[in-house]
Amino acid sequence: MEEPASSTVMDAEALGSLSRRSRTALKRYFERRRIMGADADDAIQEVFVRLARRVGLADARNMEGYLFEAAASVAVDHFRRANSRSASRHEEFQDALHAALDASAEQIFLAREDLGVLVTALRELPAKTRNIFLLSRLEGLKYAEIGVRLGLSVSAVEKHVVKATVHLGRRMRGRGR
Repeated sequence: MEEPASSTVMDAEALGSLSRRSRTALKRYFERRRIMGADADDAIQEVFVRLARRVGLADARNMEGYLFEAAASVAVDHFRRANSRSASRHEEFQDALHAALDASAEQIFLAREDLGVLVTALRELPAKTRNIFLLSRLEGLKYAEIGVRLGLSVSAVEKHVVKATVHLGRRMRGRGR
């Protein structure tokens, strides 16, 4: 015979009441942990989803303790996901900053031409130098990280990056623009 639902899972009314009472405190909790705006709202929602799934919570004596235990777990999960997606390197889209520019046909042609020169100049570099330069400039890796990855000293990585930068600079300046 099954137990009544009220003793195994928190009912919707009790969960809704808890949500109304604690939403502001949870918002402050997440904001102090630098989880802001829509991310904080999502984290609060996740706390209540976890509480709703937790069996035996309806009988808990220290509901606030369970609430903030769940919030701490949600915060840890948030930062794990953010770290794995390199979220700190992402920038939120803002129309004022990222709106498409109206470029003339000539500007588009010149930009494509410059890109072609840059790609050709990159291909002229030795493979190792090109790889190190791309890891530094495109992937954003620190010289020490590149050194560990490729088994090189930091000074060797620096020399390759300087060599690539000088070569690319000369090729681009030779364009006359």
